Amino acid sequence: MSDYTASEMMIAVAARALLDARTVFVGVGMPNIACNLARRAGNPDLALIYESGVYGAQPARLPLSIGDPTLVTGSLATMSMSDLFLYYLQGGLVDVALLGAAQIDRYGNLNSTVIGSYDRPKVRLPGSGGACEIAINARRVLIISTLAKRTFVEKVDFLTSPGFLRGKAEWKKLNLPGAGPQQVITDKCVFDFHPETGEMRLASLHPGATVDQVQAEIGWTDLCIAEDLRATEPPSDDYLRIMREDLDPEGLYRK
Repeated sequence: MSDYTASEMMIAVAARALLDARTVFVGVGMPNIACNLARRAGNPDLALIYESGVYGAQPARLPLSIGDPTLVTGSLATMSMSDLFLYYLQGGLVDVALLGAAQIDRYGNLNSTVIGSYDRPKVRLPGSGGACEIAINARRVLIISTLAKRTFVEKVDFLTSPGFLRGKAEWKKLNLPGAGPQQVITDKCVFDFHPETGEMRLASLHPGATVDQVQAEIGWTDLCIAEDLRATEPPSDDYLRIMREDLDPEGLYRK
């Protein structure tokens, strides 16, 4: 079972990043399967929080959306969305949040609102939902996205969810409750963020990927690279079995 897809690698990396978390705010798509994988494969006490108002979800199958009825059965609590955001997210009780976006810049700022100008956009996207509040309040933010130049841009067209803004110094002035983005997980590599500047930094390469390939798919030329650049650990056989047999046998997310 050593062969794996790029999506399975991304899901496995995200799941490993959740092994020390107590609570996680779960998004749709890959974040959804990654969080459920972490709970089944190493962190059974991980409390899954869904934006629809579910805390401590224990879905019997992979939820199709944040409104899937399977989230309620066996959950620790259900409440209104406003109560969930007020008492749990803004109350500082969310350890990790997983987010995606249409655009990401070098400081982890996210755009999920428009491509182009706001008044005359080329593409109008779904918007923030709760992503802005999640990015500000979660103790750690992980971002999952396929590495592509149209996504990894020099500057986002619209700032939906703040990362480190124009650098760590500017971000610190706002005294936001969360710690900001910590990792960006892609199909070729994993980025972290420079502790002083807040700039995205290449931390590990997936097997077969090169620094040149990563540089070719981002919108800025001076890629920051960690001095201890590592090789990303591939998915274990146990992770692959759970993904393929239990969580996503039809391959909706894995392929």
